[in-house]
Amino acid sequence: MNDQFKKDVELGLSQVPKSIPSKYFYDKTGDALFVEIMNMPEYYPTRAEFEIFQKQHRAIIQAMEVNTNTMFDLIELGAGDGTKTKELLRALLYGSYDFNYVPIDISQSALDSLGADLKNEFPSLKVRKQQGDYFGVLKTLKENNHPKVILFLGSNIGNLSDEQSASFIYQIGAHLKTGDKLILGVDLIKSEALVKPAYNDPHGITKAFNLNLLSRINNELGGDFDLSTFHHAPEYTIEEGIAKSYLVSLIDQEIPINEIGKTFSFEKGEKLQTEISRKYNDEILDKILDKTDFEIRAKLTDSQNYFADYILHRF
Repeated sequence: MNDQFKKDVELGLSQVPKSIPSKYFYDKTGDALFVEIMNMPEYYPTRAEFEIFQKQHRAIIQAMEVNTNTMFDLIELGAGDGTKTKELLRALLYGSYDFNYVPIDISQSALDSLGADLKNEFPSLKVRKQQGDYFGVLKTLKENNHPKVILFLGSNIGNLSDEQSASFIYQIGAHLKTGDKLILGVDLIKSEALVKPAYNDPHGITKAFNLNLLSRINNELGGDFDLSTFHHAPEYTIEEGIAKSYLVSLIDQEIPINEIGKTFSFEKGEKLQTEISRKYNDEILDKILDKTDFEIRAKLTDSQNYFADYILHRF
């Protein structure tokens, strides 16, 4: 049993308002559901960022300011299946750049799968898989003198508050040297008509994804959630620019969780927040970066201006 999961569920269900970190979406079932979400016609972020890497990889390399005579480390935080990154890797190999690709992930199985895939597709690529906490691994990599380019894609930064984002980016910078780069993928602010269906699709996939969090509590912590008594209710306004996902209790109810040894009360209409997804523009990102050691040097967007990859320089 994951003790941290247990602690975070107890804390999250004890506070007002209730919330549980979105990282707990991802068990085996959650992983499979998220793959379905990424393939939904309503879910634009993955396709939009892939377009940037597919069509603008030369501009990305130019903004990275690397050259073929100097070895560098290309470090990806949470590489996943590497679909987008492969477009950049292919271009770098074709251009005879000398680099190590360092995917960092908490999941060893995910790294092993990615490593096998890359070995098959890019036999000459130097891959240095690193399992563990992002900052723990970055600390060890800091000891070599190679220039570094960090990839943090998929608008994963959007799951943090602006204050948390500033702290996270600052910590990345603390493990880098002047002139190192961070490529930050972010979802851009746009209309409710475009954003909300990505979090509340008509096929019910995002609903199942959110409700699976309650199933995970039932399965791993001995919870007694009746999923039929909760409604999936995302919220988003263009003025705030933050998509929020909630599970709303349809009745007054008491939920015992055996492994925690407590019963948690829900009132009818009470919300359990399962995710935030911040959307960005230049002004918002500038305010976040004011508290870090990074500055924007380039910005690449997809053809519909849905998504952006910012190239940040450590000063």
